[in-house]
Amino acid sequence: MTEGDAAKAEAASDDFASRPALTSRITGSLARRMIAIAALWISLLLIGGGFALDRVLTGAITRNFDSNLEYVLIAMIRSSEIGPDGEVRMIEPLGDQRFLEPYSGLYWQISGGGQEPYPSRSLWERRLDTSDKHDDRQLHTYDSRQFPDEELRVLERDVVLPGSKVNWRFQIAQSREALDLQIRAVRATLIPSLALLGLGLIVLAGLQTFYGLWPLRHIRRAIAAMRGGENRRIIAPLPLEVQPMVDELNALLAHNEKQAEEARLHAGNLAHALKTPLTVLLTSATGSTSDLADIVRREAAAMRRQVDHHLARARAVGRRGAAQARANVFASVDSVSRAVAALYPDVRLDAAGDRNVVARVERQDLDELVGNLLDNAAKYGGGSVFVTVQRDGNMAEILIEDDGAGISPTDRDRIFDRGVRLDSNKPGTGLGLAIVRDVAEIYGGSVALEESEDLGGALVRLRLPAG
Repeated sequence: MTEGDAAKAEAASDDFASRPALTSRITGSLARRMIAIAALWISLLLIGGGFALDRVLTGAITRNFDSNLEYVLIAMIRSSEIGPDGEVRMIEPLGDQRFLEPYSGLYWQISGGGQEPYPSRSLWERRLDTSDKHDDRQLHTYDSRQFPDEELRVLERDVVLPGSKVNWRFQIAQSREALDLQIRAVRATLIPSLALLGLGLIVLAGLQTFYGLWPLRHIRRAIAAMRGGENRRIIAPLPLEVQPMVDELNALLAHNEKQAEEARLHAGNLAHALKTPLTVLLTSATGSTSDLADIVRREAAAMRRQVDHHLARARAVGRRGAAQARANVFASVDSVSRAVAALYPDVRLDAAGDRNVVARVERQDLDELVGNLLDNAAKYGGGSVFVTVQRDGNMAEILIEDDGAGISPTDRDRIFDRGVRLDSNKPGTGLGLAIVRDVAEIYGGSVALEESEDLGGALVRLRLPAG
């Protein structure tokens, strides 16, 4: 091995060794994934819902707070009139005692006409801001920080009183402390409640995940039991969502067992078939046989036929699992016909039928099947061979007819046995039709011999699953 090959091998080994860790990072835990997705979605919903609910509740509390102030503002406007000196005055004092207590947090003020504002006693030496010259014919509500130590909620409205042309601004203000306390109380209840609800939902999602994935543990234990030799299949009843996967797994196990059994059978048959020629060779080699070379050639040819036969079967068994195997039947017939025509120039080969028929067979195996059948028809026929390709239900049919002597009904089944030849005057191994039958059956098809009504010779009907 060169230095470069060693480096490539080492890099490939490192890459292979890193794949399990990479796969583990990509896949992770299915339960953790489901819980994480549920937790993320629940959190997003609760955050969004909590924000919306907070806006609704704080808006309702604020509107209720403003409604009380508006009621007082309306009462103040109704109790006001213009005095003889042209200044505004209140006929009846407002009933809330907080208007009489300095810095009580509840204030009113009337201003306008360039005169000094008319304030409540609670304002003491302070005055509400009237620097904004906008027209408040409609109720105007806003928050104000004009007092450094107190944030106010202010409602104001401009009114022209009877007997005056002055636009008087009526203002009512209250500290936001009470409003903020109510909002904080609502949030102090809302946030922990939503957090507790979210935690409960995440725990519920976790329990649901573990309970929902519990049948997978049964599958794991069943597979462990199969590996330990206790069972051959998963037979425990499982939920509807998991049962199709288990059915496919059981089918795969059956398929693998069948392939393993066929492999053992092929190995046994091959060993048995080679045993006799090897015994003959050993006996001849240890003896003083004069025709040793002829014996070696004959027995080696027999062993080669057996090896070719079992290799063909083994290839077909190995390819049968490829569900994507597809081959155009007419294309295979056309290709093989040209090769056979080159071997038998005196034989006329014709083909007709559906050019779109597809068989679920590997192209190489289909060529071998058709090649064996066409070779026999050209070799043993009378000089004319006709091939018909057609579809019969879910099967693709290949009909190969010749104008030879045909095959008697008593020999039509026997001729498919290994080594059977009806005409020993022509070269052959007697394994062609046996290989065709075995490979066709491996793919789920069949082959049969009949009599050709048009040409008078033999008719071989090869049926394979259609694609």
